[in-house]
Amino acid sequence: MAPTWPRIVGHRGAAGAAPENTLAGLRIAKELGARWVELDLRLTRDRCPVLLHDRRVDRTTDGRGAAEDLTWSALRRLDAGAWFAPQFRGERVPSLMEAIALLEELELGAVFELKPAPADGMETGRVVAETLTRHWPRKLPPPLVSSFDAAALLAARAAAPEISRALAVGAVPGDWQEQAEALGCVAVHADHRALDQALVANVAARLPLWAYTVNEPERARELFAWGLTAVFTDRPDLISSAIERT
Repeated sequence: MAPTWPRIVGHRGAAGAAPENTLAGLRIAKELGARWVELDLRLTRDRCPVLLHDRRVDRTTDGRGAAEDLTWSALRRLDAGAWFAPQFRGERVPSLMEAIALLEELELGAVFELKPAPADGMETGRVVAETLTRHWPRKLPPPLVSSFDAAALLAARAAAPEISRALAVGAVPGDWQEQAEALGCVAVHADHRALDQALVANVAARLPLWAYTVNEPERARELFAWGLTAVFTDRPDLISSAIERT
């Protein structure tokens, strides 16, 4: 049976309304009506999977340096909320386990994008897949793992073949179908700015196509009219409201 995918996914939680990849972001995504969220995962020096988009912590915390050079105990001491707004001061970089617990409480589905450090794709894919296999709540819809990194997707497949995978790209390459098949992917995630009607129709006829990061309601309506499966958005409330009116 084919999975039932969401149409609207909160990007990095709800990155337009809360600090990205934080527990506060998950709570606000839920408040804004999201049923699914997308979260970024990478490994610390001691191999703990944490929610963090950038390789370096500089942009979204009060620390400095690369995540793979920091232990989990050092990383969790950083403030990951004050950069966004004063009311989020004290937010921390969550571990995958902390995120899973809150996702269960909030009843949110999730897409996990693997963001490995260079040459760390296989380990990132393995650790994340094994963690999800052991701890993903049965009450939630099955998770989806995505990545631009082929090694991470292959390792995730080897560790947990039952977890669905998606190929992440910028512009859709000419050999997208061959890549997706080689990695056992069930969907393609692409930059909406590189999509047109003919390309959406071509891809969507073969695999579900999701687009990031769509924050303009009119663009979301256009993409869905072309046959898109889902959008990632920083403002799930705005996009949901626009789609409900169509």
